[in-house]
Amino acid sequence: MSIRVLFLGEIVGKPGIQTVKSALKNLREEKQIDLVIANGEGATGGFGLGRAHSMQLLKLGIDVLTGGEKIYYKMDMVEFIAKNPSILRPANYPQQNPGRGVRHLVVKDTKVCVINLLGNANFPRTHLSNPFTLAQMLVERAKEDGYIPLVQFHASTTAEELTMGFMLDGQVAAVIGTHNKVQTSDARVLKKGTAYITDNGRCGSQTSVGGFDPETEIMKQISQVPVRSNECWDDLALVGVIVDIADDGKASDIQPVKVPVVQKQEA
Repeated sequence: MSIRVLFLGEIVGKPGIQTVKSALKNLREEKQIDLVIANGEGATGGFGLGRAHSMQLLKLGIDVLTGGEKIYYKMDMVEFIAKNPSILRPANYPQQNPGRGVRHLVVKDTKVCVINLLGNANFPRTHLSNPFTLAQMLVERAKEDGYIPLVQFHASTTAEELTMGFMLDGQVAAVIGTHNKVQTSDARVLKKGTAYITDNGRCGSQTSVGGFDPETEIMKQISQVPVRSNECWDDLALVGVIVDIADDGKASDIQPVKVPVVQKQEA
């Protein structure tokens, strides 16, 4: 049975949560979305994911929340992630770490496996196992068990994300890149049937620096003084891609989505 999956870009702060609160329910109904996967990496003030915000986002209609290098930034998530299988850390963290990096689901009688991975480059605080070799193993295991694999790859460089996409082309239904918070223009179905985008963008302010107030970010670059970033409420939008997956487990289409949201400073 064919299914439709919505991958949301990184949710940045309360403005990002507001976009989910305002737009997700209607979009899910209008586009007949069967599964929603979102990067919750920056939902709590732009730096990490707290327990309360994760519960709020799941109640608002997100089925699977993923995180990257900041997944353990909020102390209450370190304990909570072990209790909630709908929140995924990168699978290539040490196996004894709290939480899990893979989620198995049944969507409209279709078995789906969501795999979350963190890239190698430019994450100096983490020293993880190779995401490429682990991806091959996890994908093979999922397919042996009859699941359609979906890979979310939180990586800093386009080279890593493209490499993952081409490596897994034909083996998984989708490879969706996150982390840089700017949606790239290369959403497409690769030759062997895998939906791909290098970066899925962000949910929150679209006229900002990664969801933060530009003036503050400018002064940080000029002065080199590490002041706190401020959430930006300008030009809010829910951003992501919709992937259609056919009966054979291949992607038939991928379409970028951007839903403008009326500015309202609450979440």
